[in-house]
Amino acid sequence: MNQQTLSRLSFWQIWNMSFGFFGIQFGWGLQMANMSAIYQYLGASESDIPILWLAAPMTGFLVQPILGYYSDRTWTRLGRRRPYFLVGAILASLALIAMPNSSTLWMAAGLLWILDASVNVSMEPFRAFAADLLPPEQRKQGFAMQSLLIGFGAVLSSSLPWILSNVFNVVGNDEGSAIPKTVHYSFYVGAFVFFFAVLYTVMRTKEHPPADMEAFLRHKRETAGVFNAFKGIFKGLFQMPHSMKRLALVQFFTWLALFSLWIYFTPSITHTIYHALPGSPEYQAGVEWGGVCFATYNGVAFFFSFVLLWITRYFSARHIHMVCLCICALGLLSVLFIKTPALLILSMIAVGIGWASILSMPYAILSNTIPSSKMGYYMGVFNIFIVLPQMLAALGLGTILERLLGGETIYALGLGGASLLLAAFLLRFVREPALEQVIE
Repeated sequence: MNQQTLSRLSFWQIWNMSFGFFGIQFGWGLQMANMSAIYQYLGASESDIPILWLAAPMTGFLVQPILGYYSDRTWTRLGRRRPYFLVGAILASLALIAMPNSSTLWMAAGLLWILDASVNVSMEPFRAFAADLLPPEQRKQGFAMQSLLIGFGAVLSSSLPWILSNVFNVVGNDEGSAIPKTVHYSFYVGAFVFFFAVLYTVMRTKEHPPADMEAFLRHKRETAGVFNAFKGIFKGLFQMPHSMKRLALVQFFTWLALFSLWIYFTPSITHTIYHALPGSPEYQAGVEWGGVCFATYNGVAFFFSFVLLWITRYFSARHIHMVCLCICALGLLSVLFIKTPALLILSMIAVGIGWASILSMPYAILSNTIPSSKMGYYMGVFNIFIVLPQMLAALGLGTILERLLGGETIYALGLGGASLLLAAFLLRFVREPALEQVIE
């Protein structure tokens, strides 16, 4: 399909094709804000937490390039990407229901693996979906819309335990469970929202069939089989466009910082600000405030995405992203010096500005540098450079903190801020092609 022949879409058409991301991020938001606490409720120490998070990046590393490769070669009555959205949503919703019912630490870790695999089945083809249906000049707006809906979903999901506790007075634990009722109910709501948001996009947005169906089917037959799949996936790693290679390095250091935030923000503030141990009322208050902080940065990302929709008309995605990464870095570094919960909101505002850009601008740059026939595959490969730093952090960050930084988890956020500044610097070497140079 020739991407240059695509018609411009209206605001509501872009909204409909992106709405599934609201549900996907609802699942991610619950996971990011609550999994470290769930592990600690089930007996994990702070030094154990990174390795228990290893399931998430490992799953993405294995699943995303394979999904992208096969979704490029799929055509069914539901289209190319939509079958993956729907199957992933069903499996992820079931995993969300099961997660708060974990009775042991390793049960929770195993369910996280299943949850992440399922979310990836839905999420990875969504990036290619936008590039499939939007003309090159609208892709910045399309990915900014995804960022807007991601922010909206994450705000609600991250703050849901706090809302249930403080607005609806849901307190305590179910008999025999170490995990509070607020977490149980939040995950159940998340399962419902995930499934129906993805279903909305599946029902409201149609895909374009290949322009030459006979050639598409012939190519699919010629590249069928596991051997050809792994050959194609491996070969593609060495044929990445030059700009994609440089952008991948930016992603690596960006997501190294984000993973530090997700793993250690809540344990850090419960220790340094609330001075609490797991199981105490003060600890639960710290966990709930951590959810509010996560909701804040996602809320800022939601509102800043409206700004992105406007400024992408006047500035390049590269320059927008560079400034936003620097602001995000300052937000993370500031957490080291804060002693009261309320001031964390200021840090999260800065993080939210960066997060809105992280969710959209790299994909806008990337989508105009890769062939449309390999859009799904290269989006999957690109995400390898999101999960690799997470794997390294999961395997080594706990050891670094324990042996070199006295076990003080707050310093992981400082390392994250430095990593974001490096990512912003490396972005200087990424070049965006002119629209007429987009590869077909």
